[in-house]
Amino acid sequence: MTFGIATVSLSGTLEEKLRAAAAAGFDGVEIFENDLIASPLNPREVRALLDDLGLACLLYQPFRDFEGMPGALRQQALDRAEAKFDLMGELGTARILVCSNCSPLALGERSRIVADLRELGERAAKRGIIVGYEALAWGRHVFDHRDAWAIVEEVDHPAIGIILDSFHSLSRGIPSDSIRAIPGDKIAFVQLADAPKLDMDLLYWSRHFRNFPGQGGLPVADYVAEIVKTGYEGPLSLEIFNDRFRGWSADLIAADGLRSLRYVEDAAGRLLGRPSVVPPPPTGMRPEFVEFAVDTPDVPALEGMFRSLGFARTGQHRSKAVTRWQAGSVNLVINAAPTGFGHSFEVTHGPSICAVGLAVPDRDAVAARAAHLGIREVGEHDAPGNLAVPALRGIGGSLVYLVGEDEVPSMWAEEFEPTGEAADTRPLAIDHLAAVVRIEEYLSWQLYWRSLFGLQQSPQADVIDPSGLVLSQPLQSADGALRLTLNASEATGTLTSRFVEHNFGGGYQHLALATPDLVERAAGLDRTGADILPINDNYYADLAARFGLTPAESSRMADMHMLYDRDGQGEYRQLYSRAFRKRFFFEFVERRDYQGYGAPNAGVRLAAQERFRGFDATGL
Repeated sequence: MTFGIATVSLSGTLEEKLRAAAAAGFDGVEIFENDLIASPLNPREVRALLDDLGLACLLYQPFRDFEGMPGALRQQALDRAEAKFDLMGELGTARILVCSNCSPLALGERSRIVADLRELGERAAKRGIIVGYEALAWGRHVFDHRDAWAIVEEVDHPAIGIILDSFHSLSRGIPSDSIRAIPGDKIAFVQLADAPKLDMDLLYWSRHFRNFPGQGGLPVADYVAEIVKTGYEGPLSLEIFNDRFRGWSADLIAADGLRSLRYVEDAAGRLLGRPSVVPPPPTGMRPEFVEFAVDTPDVPALEGMFRSLGFARTGQHRSKAVTRWQAGSVNLVINAAPTGFGHSFEVTHGPSICAVGLAVPDRDAVAARAAHLGIREVGEHDAPGNLAVPALRGIGGSLVYLVGEDEVPSMWAEEFEPTGEAADTRPLAIDHLAAVVRIEEYLSWQLYWRSLFGLQQSPQADVIDPSGLVLSQPLQSADGALRLTLNASEATGTLTSRFVEHNFGGGYQHLALATPDLVERAAGLDRTGADILPINDNYYADLAARFGLTPAESSRMADMHMLYDRDGQGEYRQLYSRAFRKRFFFEFVERRDYQGYGAPNAGVRLAAQERFRGFDATGL
């Protein structure tokens, strides 16, 4: 299938947009009129540049306020159309988008709208042009693709088709199965956009908050599946209006855009039960280990922290300064080797989480899916001395190791010599990882995890840091075995932004461990001298009032510095360690039929961390 992107989706000049689209691998572009008007290149020069870059001009857009104009304005609209047809000839494109009229002067009589489009079709046919009629969600008289199709059907002209735009349809809650009424050969073009679910004016929502499929909350794959059912074989193209995209790297955005189209095409095909050469997102995956890169002088302090948190050093790497630490089913790795990837990572980022190992049913299938989505596998040259399993570049330059589930026992046995220390066998598991990312990469990393691993989106939390707002997006696998929160902030003074600045681009900053009895675990942490983040007394006074806790209950929580939340489904208890070298920290949680991450407590925790001025905060 042909993939395109509207130039309005990218930042920069028209020339920069075209080069970014070509570099990403798009087949063609939609030329947005404002981009052309602002360019010093004339249409013929733009066409020459397109040819040089190997791009097709798939569509010229938008042509506004055409149908239903009264009196002399009708002829003016037709004259404008002829001028655009001339320009299209110079650009070398044969398809134009006509959006439903928004002018307060527009007449709503169906017969007049049909007559105008039929006349436009006659003129377009003489030029070999196809006109696509699109229902804007905020159109004056036509704002539903079902109405647009009824008009196109009545026009009954070979040069007039319908353009379907996922945002215009899905933002209004129009059922996607209504597309089945449209023959595929009458769909002139398809534009795709996702968006977060927001309750606001449709025009404002569209002009500022669209994003790529896999970055929002609209059922775009279902929409595409219905289009495919019609027999449509034309382009799938992205049309994104987003304030942040306009200020970010065109290369980054274009690469994300192509990934999103490959993702949504694959997802739609799976909904239809169609065979695919691309492996599906993995199921039954889980985090097997988390690796920490530190310099040799930091090893005793980190080992002391691990021991205070209940971990035992159960393995020594057979050839490197690398150790394995266990508690329950959790595996932590300290990498203090003086050479290799871990060392390079520590030199760049300081003491950090440098890698996450995921146990997956079929590591090669995941690697193949990653390659299809444009996610690069890291080789020995990029990450010397790493595990002999596929590794993908992850957040902040870290690695994501793909370990076959059946390879896990042999991996540990071959790499590590047992130390003889016994691990605590009480239940303990990795609940979630939290990462801090640059604000301009916030949506990119959501797409990465959703498209490759099939993680599902929960509602975004807006967390109040003492110095600004932090955005926090939870993602998790269908079975909840892999959970992740992505956190970013535009406010430069937040702990989140300060971590990004001082850690050279972000990374994993928070590892949450799940226990069935946090009270018992907290008592053990106290005995082993764990350095727990203190929470102020005002929090517990408010907690008792909100949840009707007895004085004894709130006092016990205060003594343990435990945070608490309750919703309609269950309860959540959590406590935090202090940060190691102001870089990363641990959380212990107890979930009882609770699906969230304690978002109401995040501001309290951030304020507590702020008192220590550590660069150690994420949003949840």
